Amino acid sequence: MTRFVSGLGAFIEADEVFDAWTSGHLPRMLRALRLKTNLVDRHFLLMNIVSLAYKRRDDAETRRLCREVGLLHVQEFAVIAPALKQEMCGILPRVPTFETLAKLFAEEGEYQLAIQICEEALAFDLRDGTKGDYSGRIARLRKKAATQAET
Repeated sequence: MTRFVSGLGAFIEADEVFDAWTSGHLPRMLRALRLKTNLVDRHFLLMNIVSLAYKRRDDAETRRLCREVGLLHVQEFAVIAPALKQEMCGILPRVPTFETLAKLFAEEGEYQLAIQICEEALAFDLRDGTKGDYSGRIARLRKKAATQAET
């Protein structure tokens, strides 16, 4: 039976990527990574993989997966953003991949990479939901980097 969902200003056929990212099942989402789909479903697939992998980051392989897919999402975001903005009535929503990746890099002591991710988020005018948003996060990361350099 064909199913349709609202997307990209019209009804579109729900595909395996849509079913995967809405499933909450990490292995299914990983299998869907190689499938072609619309940009909005691609965004949600990548974002949900990063979110689930970060929650399981104590496992080294899952941590690597979080990092790899997060970087892929950031890399693809310039192409995804216009479609996402259109879907969200002209406003880019919060994109947790950027903050998650920044936290992951900071946890690993890779403050410059964390700062770079925050700067990329700022370039898209994204917000992270904190009082200082990405600018405040960058200031905190720079402070931690300076402290680490002193020791």
